[in-house]
Amino acid sequence: MNISYITTYDPMDVNRWSGLGFYISDTLVRQGNQLDYISPLEYRVNLAVRMKSWLHRKLSSRQFTLEREPYVALQMAKQIESRITPKTDIMFSPGSINVSMLERKVPKVIYTDATFASMLGYYDSFKQLCNMSVRDGHKLERHALSRSSLAIYASDWAASSAIRDYGADPAKVKVVPFGANIEHKPDMEEIREIIRRRSLNECHLLFLGVDWHRKGGAIALEAARILHESGMKVTLHIAGIRKPPMAIWPSYVIDHGYISKRTQEGRDQIRGLLEKCHLLVLPTRAEAYGLVFCEANAYGMPVLATHTGGVPTIVKEGVNGWLYPMEAGGEYYAARVRKIMEDRRTYEEYCMEAH
Repeated sequence: MNISYITTYDPMDVNRWSGLGFYISDTLVRQGNQLDYISPLEYRVNLAVRMKSWLHRKLSSRQFTLEREPYVALQMAKQIESRITPKTDIMFSPGSINVSMLERKVPKVIYTDATFASMLGYYDSFKQLCNMSVRDGHKLERHALSRSSLAIYASDWAASSAIRDYGADPAKVKVVPFGANIEHKPDMEEIREIIRRRSLNECHLLFLGVDWHRKGGAIALEAARILHESGMKVTLHIAGIRKPPMAIWPSYVIDHGYISKRTQEGRDQIRGLLEKCHLLVLPTRAEAYGLVFCEANAYGMPVLATHTGGVPTIVKEGVNGWLYPMEAGGEYYAARVRKIMEDRRTYEEYCMEAH
């Protein structure tokens, strides 16, 4: 099948959208499809759009976003129209805005982790949008859904929003969870060896994420403190944070800093942490999906997370992890860690189940 693969960014860049653009395209190619990359698309603006942006910056506390501007979406559609080939069978977009204004009568497929409505007031970047951007955001989302032959979402949470908030035809809305964005997924024999090598004397917890506050870093740190003060030998490994919230960490914390997946060194470092640590603790405050949960499970690591957004599609209670309500503090996570780690055999069973 000939697929026009449409992205605003370079789909070969594994640091964009957590590498999803790359891994989705790679999967499509490995399935025997021929991909024609239409990317990157430019955010083209005119004088009127520039004036809107300038006026909102000067006169309003609300945010005006180019991404939700119809003129910009229309210019993207024109770029696509000029580059699409006659042999194209399907136009595929990891995201909805790219094709929201596209009129070409070729089947369109979108694949993403959230709708505009589901993100409003949920992520911080969607809490201060101006009325114009909110109105236009809904408009573009409706256009994208009405013009798509298939709308694929990574979670039940997002798919439900498409149907509930935009009246999308349930028959063309599908849920296909994202997988782990890793170069090599260990097989069962490798997983057994990885689990066997994990420490018997010390509990290694992993907090892996770029945004300390949104990912619930303070709660993970509190859990580690409670365990440490109770006498458990514990180390909390923090990886991915660009701007640490404190200059000096407690003795039971190791900050590995930001790790880039662009380099082999970075990928090896992440793999080492996934192999070494016993549990992923990520009490996220907002999460459209959460690829890190898939990556942890791929290495036989159960996860402790929050029941929010798309996370419940990945994490099944008592199978590959545990979910807690938003108000749960570090003591809840600490109690679960202690219970899991007190019986090595049970822990290993959870690890195998998670994989």
